[in-house]
Amino acid sequence: MDCGSAVPALRLEAIDETPALMIQGPFIFQVVCLLVILGLTLWGHRLCGTLLRRFRHWAEQYLRPSERLWTELGGVLLLLLLRAGLWLVAVATLLTQVQFLQPLAKMLNLGMSGFSSQIGNWLTGPIIDLGKTRLSLSTIVTAIVVAIAIFIGARLLSQSIKTWVLGQSRMDRGMQEAISTLITYAIAILGIVILLQTIGLDLSSLTVLAGVVGLGFGLGLQELAGNFVSGLTLLFEQQIRVGDFVEIDGITGTIERISIRSTILRTTDRRFVIIPNHLFSQKNVINWSYQEPATRVHIPITIAFGTDTVLVTETLVACARMEPRVLHDPPPVVWFKAFGESAYEFELLVWINQPQNFEPIKSALNFLIEQELRHRNIEIPFPQRELRLRDPATAAHWTGHIGHSHSPASAVTVTENPPPERSSYQALKSLRVLLKQVSYFKGCSDAQLRVLIEQGYRRSFRKGQIICKEGDTGECFYILLKGRVEVISEKLGQEIAVIEAGDFFGEISLFTGMPRSTTVQALEDVTLFVVDHRALKMLLQDHQELAQEIAETLAQRQQVLRELGVLAPELSQNEAEPPLWWIRQRIHNLFGI
Repeated sequence: MDCGSAVPALRLEAIDETPALMIQGPFIFQVVCLLVILGLTLWGHRLCGTLLRRFRHWAEQYLRPSERLWTELGGVLLLLLLRAGLWLVAVATLLTQVQFLQPLAKMLNLGMSGFSSQIGNWLTGPIIDLGKTRLSLSTIVTAIVVAIAIFIGARLLSQSIKTWVLGQSRMDRGMQEAISTLITYAIAILGIVILLQTIGLDLSSLTVLAGVVGLGFGLGLQELAGNFVSGLTLLFEQQIRVGDFVEIDGITGTIERISIRSTILRTTDRRFVIIPNHLFSQKNVINWSYQEPATRVHIPITIAFGTDTVLVTETLVACARMEPRVLHDPPPVVWFKAFGESAYEFELLVWINQPQNFEPIKSALNFLIEQELRHRNIEIPFPQRELRLRDPATAAHWTGHIGHSHSPASAVTVTENPPPERSSYQALKSLRVLLKQVSYFKGCSDAQLRVLIEQGYRRSFRKGQIICKEGDTGECFYILLKGRVEVISEKLGQEIAVIEAGDFFGEISLFTGMPRSTTVQALEDVTLFVVDHRALKMLLQDHQELAQEIAETLAQRQQVLRELGVLAPELSQNEAEPPLWWIRQRIHNLFGI
């Protein structure tokens, strides 16, 4: 098939033979018709420009900047072809249909007939032989234009599918981008194959050429070949997808696009980094979003020697609970890393599900930690050495000698009296003190209390809000940190007690698994420290001797509840069994001891 054969020579109608549709009549009428045709042509010219502007507006909304460049180029070329074709039709119509322009048409016809023949022969003449196929210039130009149109159409079609079909599904962003990219390549390859067969090119004749190109591709374009294969691997394996937050070669950011040659990474500073695909197979890549986005953040803290380690643990866990972007499950953990040269070395470990906000969350936690440490008079030491001299005369003598030292690693502090001891945190009793006041935990060591402090959490209730209701399952007990609550027996229809800050409630239901025997309501805005079933289970499984102590204390307290008439019937029925034995067995069964 020779596309150049479709190019006709420009031949105008002879003046002597008047066409039936020729515009005839007075000269003024012919001029009016001429002006009307020119006006319609100008209107069509402007309409093409309007369509191009609307197409650009659509491209700005739905296409990327790199895609808009090629799309806009194709739109401009199409606009030029439409306008050129429109004016050619208008000029040909005027020359062949307007009567007083016939002399001019005859002159142009005589002058261009020979030129058109030469142009037609030049365009349709074969210039390249590929096996049995002979390609002309017009065929090659037409094939190039159609190929560009195929690539642009494939991209537009895949974008439309991603926007209107895949975008309405529940697929994640990475899967949508992968499917869209594969659709683009499949349509483009299929279109090129059809185009080559349409122009009559025998694909078997390209075997030798493909071998030569493949050899050059393997030797001279090794990096490009590696990027090509790596790009296909990324698209098919889906281990790294668009939208994932990754770290590669010291660069951290979100993947915006995966193409055949490279991957575009958007950093947290909104800078776009173009990374060759082969680096993802050669470097260690940390994908923070793979399978699940939850990740753990490590925050090191140094504390002065002599500081209460349980108080430090409580403070750090409280800071982690204050940050809303920190997950409560898994709970935050505090590690005592080492005895440093000049301080205790701790590390706070928290879980987050927003890895792209890793640095802002870490910064917020550092602010909270500094604020709480300062508020609780917990000292963060400086790397310095102190020399304290009690005698003023000796101090002046040594100050004169040591003052000449210029060592940056040393600092001398001379004081006449030793500094006062740090004041304890008086604004609120520490959780360790409050837990010690709970009769069930008064014999616990600091290590045992740290488990409850780390696993527990704070919770606030407004005035009049029900904290726990009679008959509900008790999965936790509460320590009142701030405010007052009232304990109500709905069974007796009366108020039993008012609990102040520092007291606790709800432990019997947690230890025995029985429904709550009373309702607790906030008399004012309150803050509670909650110890749930999971925290207590971790403590009892590691320290099983506590189960016996808790059972003994609980057996003593259930007698008081029985006298009040609010004890659940289940515990009162088994009079033949000692309460201590029943409670101990209950605790062992509930907590898997």
